[in-house]
Amino acid sequence: MPERGPQAEGAASDPPPSPSALPETVATYLRLRGLEPSARSFRKRRKRTADDENAPFTPGRDPRGMGDVLAQLTREAGWDKELAREDVVRAWSDVAGEDTAGHTRPVAFSQGTLTVQADSTAWAKQLQLMRAHILSEIVRRFPDAGVDAIRFIGPDVPSWKWGPRTIPGRGPRDTYG
Repeated sequence: MPERGPQAEGAASDPPPSPSALPETVATYLRLRGLEPSARSFRKRRKRTADDENAPFTPGRDPRGMGDVLAQLTREAGWDKELAREDVVRAWSDVAGEDTAGHTRPVAFSQGTLTVQADSTAWAKQLQLMRAHILSEIVRRFPDAGVDAIRFIGPDVPSWKWGPRTIPGRGPRDTYG
């Protein structure tokens, strides 16, 4: 076993430096490196952030109306087009007229086409003649709705076709016995 020298024994028995001596050691190290030690460098630094959101009297802190807040929310969420389409349905009697609205109702929006269902085929045909006027009124009042065309359909009548495998043509015609 190799013998230890006096230095090796003394180094192993030295107690660790006390916490109060540690900053002095760092200060000595900095002085030897040619740097200026400061008392503030050992304290934990607290970051100061510019918190403009909560600062008083800054722009954007004024109270706003509920309508303005909701308008901003719908614009940011991208709901303007859908809400404008719902406004067309809600205001159908103003757009088409009271008498016409009593016999018709909007039933669908599909790729810029508004589908309107009428009580009878006569009303559907009459509305086809008024298509340009109604379409221009919708575009004027609700430009965000994205309505490019209007389609008028007759009443919803039952179909005698049953299932996807029906045979085209007249058929046997003895259904009513």
